[in-house]
This record gives sequence, C-alpha cells and structure tokens, in this order.
Amino acid sequence: MAPPPHKTLEPLLERALADVPPGRCVWVALSGGMDSSLLLALAAEACRARGRRLCALHINHGLQAAAADFERHCRALCKRWGVALTVVPVSVDTAGKGVEGAAREARYAAFAEQVPAGDTLWLAQHRTDQAETWLLAAMRGSGVRGLAAMPPRRDYRGIALARPWLDVPHGTLVDHARALERDGRLCWCDDPTNADTRLARNDLRHRILPALEARWPQAERALATAAGHIQDADALLEAYAAEELETLRVDVDQLDASALAARERARQRLLVRTFCRQLELATPPQKRLETLLDQLDAAPDARVRVAWPGACARVWRGRLYLLPDAPWANPAASDWQVAWDGRAPLATPLGPVWMERQDAGAATTLVATWRRGGEVIRLAGRGRRDLKRLLAEADVPPWQRDAVVVLWAGDTCVAAFRAPAERLCQAAGWQFGRAAR
Repeated sequence: MAPPPHKTLEPLLERALADVPPGRCVWVALSGGMDSSLLLALAAEACRARGRRLCALHINHGLQAAAADFERHCRALCKRWGVALTVVPVSVDTAGKGVEGAAREARYAAFAEQVPAGDTLWLAQHRTDQAETWLLAAMRGSGVRGLAAMPPRRDYRGIALARPWLDVPHGTLVDHARALERDGRLCWCDDPTNADTRLARNDLRHRILPALEARWPQAERALATAAGHIQDADALLEAYAAEELETLRVDVDQLDASALAARERARQRLLVRTFCRQLELATPPQKRLETLLDQLDAAPDARVRVAWPGACARVWRGRLYLLPDAPWANPAASDWQVAWDGRAPLATPLGPVWMERQDAGAATTLVATWRRGGEVIRLAGRGRRDLKRLLAEADVPPWQRDAVVVLWAGDTCVAAFRAPAERLCQAAGWQFGRAAR
C-alpha cells in the first residue's frame, strides 16, 4: 500500500530545510494556486516545528482579471498561517517574446530584487512540470542547458532557488491538497488560464502528455529522469569550461580572442556561453553566437560588435569583450554634468568614481562632464596633449572612450577617469588618487 501523501511530502521539506543555512529565512513563491498554497501550508508547519523563519512572496503579473482575486487569496492564506507576505506588482513586457516567457522573466527579476542574498526561495514545481519543461525545450531545439530542464536547486543572483517536490508526481500533491481541503485546512484559487490549450504548456498538460502516457505509462517519469541525466552532463561541461576559461581570461570580462579562435567550434560555443553565465549575462541565440565566433580572428583595428537582448560582444585588438548591452552606450549624447568638491565619491550615471583630490592647492569646486571630444590637457613634462590621443595610448577601447569623466577647473581640463577608480590622466599641478571605500 502506498504511504499517505503527507508521509511523502513532509520529509522532502525537512530535507530541504536542512539545506538552508542557520539564521537564513525560507521564502515560498506563492501564486495562490493549489501547488504553491499546499507548499506554504506544509512549509509553515515544518518551519514552526523547527523554529525557522518563513516568508512568502506573491508576484502579481496583472495579466488577467483574476489577478486581484489571487492576491487577496494569498493575503488571507498567509494571515491564516501566520506567514509574512510580500506582494510585488510587475509589468510584463511581451515585446519580442511570448507571454509565458515574458512573465517568467518579470517574476525572476522580482525574486532577485525581493529575496535577500543568502536566503532560500522554495518553488512548488513537481515532476509533471519537469516533464513538460523537457518537452518544451526539445520542441524549441534547445541544447544541453535547455534539455536539463529545471534543477532541484541552484544559485540565482545570490539567492538559492530550491524545488523540494521536483521528483513528486502532481497527483500526489492533488491527493494531499484535497485531504487538507476536506479538513478545512486549505483552499486555493484555480487559474482560469490553465484550461487554455492555446498556451503551449497547457496543450502539453491536457493533450500531449496524456497521449504519451497512454502509450508509455512511465512517460512522465522517463522524461524527468532524462532531464536529470542531462543535468549531470551539463554540470560536468560547466566545470570543464570554467577551468579552461581561466587559461583564456585576460581581464574580468575579456578573453584572449585569438586563443579562443584556435579551439574547435563546439568548444568555442561552450566557452562563450559559460563565460556569459559567469558574468550573469544573457547567452546569445545560436545565429548571433555563430556570427560572433566567425569574427574572433578579426583584424586588430577592426571594431566588431554583435548584440543580443541584454548583452553584447566586441572583438578588438585580439580580445573578446562580453558586456551588458547598456542604455548608456553613448554617454556623450547626454548633457550630464555635476559640481564636485574633490572628495569621494563622485556620483556618475555609471556609478561612483572612487577618486579624490590629493594635491595641496587651494580648494576649488570642479565640474565633471562626459568627454565630448576636443579636450586638451597639459601634462607634467609632456606639455599639451589631446585627450583623444591619450585614451588611444592607454588602450581604452573605442566604445568606452565616451564613457570617460572629464574634470574641469573653469575652462581648463584637469583630469579624466573612468568608474570606479581608474585615473587616465591628470594635469600638471593637480593630483588625484584612489579614495578609501
């Protein structure tokens, strides 16, 4: 005879709780549906029994009329179980992507913003979700990372994301939730969009996966198991790539492009994708990646730029740069300027510049602006020099030469530096150094 559902679910939460560092809080991602409502109820019991802190996080996507009902339910449920709730309304930008993908992006961004670093967020996803995720990834033609589907646990921007019930079939959750409902201990909201088979995941759940299980009764288990095998392979590839990247890295966000170009193409793809993940950048789509790899051996004076949503790559002077695709790519187009008294930090749109004036001259209020072109600075022992030429001599990449802060004393250019604490040049009679943080 199979054990009662709670005898299956509660030990999994106890094991997951043991992985949470002492003193850190457990959070539950609470949608208000059956699965997450059940997770909140059992997590509240487990945390209370062991004296652990529990909070809940509800993301209101505002995509359907029932969103307000879901939020009210979450508030009532958390009040009943004595759990602190944070509600975050998000704006879902569907430009260039599907509703499901855009909502997921908004949700995960809220996770990273709301959950303190070091805490753990529990997600109520289960084995049926895992099988569906694998099938969706396969239909998209995903690589190893996509076919690995959802890991039981991973780090995400400083927080731990854990799925304690990822190996549990959905039917087990349903049985336990119904039992608690009959006892008057649990209720939930049914999402009306779950029946909309125009959405790919719903079509898999209601039509395709049942057809697979009619032919292969263990289809769901087999798909989830396959995802687990691919997770092992993905972890090994990531580890091997991380070791090799250390032999190619020439700076925090730069690789030796010539050495990378000498590798076979499959290895190049793995290394670039892994480097993007290390830098917490979006990985390039296949076509963008191939375009980039084709240009790794560009001439030293070429200015290669390949962009994709959220990131871009540049190849210059034998180096591959992976960078955020920042909205301030051309700071000179703005009229930013600020007065500065010479004490740190100097606040800029790119972050603080941790420099301070160290010469013993009279106190002078300086004005900071972006470099606009045509600046001339008088250097000790070298006379007047064009800032443009000095930046080239300092090997400042061309696309970064506008993101240079220039200091003025009246009409005189007295220094130039970049955030956070790189002094590029200073005029004779002036002295700037790193400030204490």
